[in-house]
Amino acid sequence: MGINNFPKYTIIIRNYTFDEAHAIAKAIEGLEQNFAMEITMNTPSAPEYIKNLNKEFGQKILIGAGTVLNLKDEIDAVDANAKFLLSSCLFSKNMIDYAKQKNVITIPGAYTPTEVLQMLNYKADIIKIFPAITAGPEYFKNLQGPLGKIPLMAVGGISSENVGIFLKNGAQFIGIGSGAFLKEDIINKDVPKLRQSLIDIIEKS
Repeated sequence: MGINNFPKYTIIIRNYTFDEAHAIAKAIEGLEQNFAMEITMNTPSAPEYIKNLNKEFGQKILIGAGTVLNLKDEIDAVDANAKFLLSSCLFSKNMIDYAKQKNVITIPGAYTPTEVLQMLNYKADIIKIFPAITAGPEYFKNLQGPLGKIPLMAVGGISSENVGIFLKNGAQFIGIGSGAFLKEDIINKDVPKLRQSLIDIIEKS
């Protein structure tokens, strides 16, 4: 899969129960052209989450792994059928090469222009800028002055209230974690309210 079909928004699932993650997947149904779903590898039983969610939703929703910090994390995620790999840190060339062999999208983290260029030279598909809120929206525009148009993902401190300004300044993709939903809606597994929060993200972009 190429990035042309990669959803604009990725919902980050970190340390939620499986039932909570399942409710979020249900909320994404019908909006899957807009939203992918990331299970962080530091969530207990993350590979099982990825595997089981893919069994039920994988034909509709793009489900991948986040907080992929090393080759072991990567292999575990790919074995669980993760369709993409995200990290807040750089990927080694071996990690990116392995993902390409498996037809899995790579989204390593970077922050400085040097790190971004290194990941581009390694042929990463998308570059995650983290924490985006610290860098600020204009950083995305400024990075692309010397480096050209780059597929950048803004992650860290993003919510429906500020997502639009990051997109306007050159972020092509957005990752949203705790800022996506009200905590009580997750705890209550309230699918209609979770879906409305997703719609709010789209409408405010």
